[in-house]
Amino acid sequence: MKTIGIPFFTGSGHTGRMAEAVAKGASNVAGITVKLLPILGEHIVNGRYQNEEALKQLDECDGILFGSPTYMGGPAAQFKAFADATGGRWFASAWRNKVAGGFTVSNSPSGDKFNTLQYFFTLAMQHGMIWVGLGEMPLQPNGVNHLGGFSGAMAQAGQEDPKVAPGIGDLRTGEILGARLAGVVLQIRA
Repeated sequence: MKTIGIPFFTGSGHTGRMAEAVAKGASNVAGITVKLLPILGEHIVNGRYQNEEALKQLDECDGILFGSPTYMGGPAAQFKAFADATGGRWFASAWRNKVAGGFTVSNSPSGDKFNTLQYFFTLAMQHGMIWVGLGEMPLQPNGVNHLGGFSGAMAQAGQEDPKVAPGIGDLRTGEILGARLAGVVLQIRA
């Protein structure tokens, strides 16, 4: 059995809903288990992420899918605190050759979501990970990839209740990313 970890921060619940969709897509692939690892406020102490247990769980994973809302053109500060805490793993090459991907949610159709995905990509490259993008054509009639993202899954949600947004097409996009990354994990780790 191969494992995918999903460390994510959610401010209003929208990114959490997207994380669940990504997890659903990955866990629907035979031979894959998923660990949802929310980044919580209590994990940030004096500006530093402090949850060694979650980091140890990620050390054991075959793939990692990063998730954060896009705030002010980049990932949330809470996610950045998590990323900064991975420095020891970087130094030890602990995540080298793990499969990586990412997803984000913001209010507007663009919202500079690509910048957040690019941040995740750079984080993964610094760790020596193998990046997996979405691999779906944009603007599909069923709503999949309606925002035209290729480097990861993008979703749109404003002030609506998380039960309403992200919408079905965005959630399906997240499921597809999770399943695609799971398939790559199985191929690479075979």
